[in-house]
Amino acid sequence: MGNICRSPTAEGVFRHMLEEAGLAERILVDSAGTHAYHVDERPDRRAQAAAERRGISLAGIRARRVQERDFEDFDLLLAMDRDNLSLLVQQAEPEYHDKIRLFMDYATARESEVPDPYYGGTAGFERVLDLVEDASRGLLETLRSRRL
Repeated sequence: MGNICRSPTAEGVFRHMLEEAGLAERILVDSAGTHAYHVDERPDRRAQAAAERRGISLAGIRARRVQERDFEDFDLLLAMDRDNLSLLVQQAEPEYHDKIRLFMDYATARESEVPDPYYGGTAGFERVLDLVEDASRGLLETLRSRRL
């Protein structure tokens, strides 16, 4: 939504996994929000701290809003929840709707959405990391199956 909690966490986690898999140079990862609440801000300090505890850096990530060209430039646009999924579909031309999915579609967990931890405590940011790591593993396997 604002691109300071869930999405930059997912960007950092997935970049970390791509580096470990030797695929960082082949796959472009970026995060963006559906709203312009925090444009150009760093990820929430609690998100940064939670990620750092797992050896993942969110350094260099700055909040931005989804742009029209993102629908053309990226192969996938992954939403953290159904509200943001709906906003992305509304913003995109119909020809790009097949690129828009829920991030948790790639997870083994039964949850369909990554909850927004912004108004909660540390445990919420840890839960986001658990879900994001799960979905990131599934996304990586999906991309590998496409023989990258």
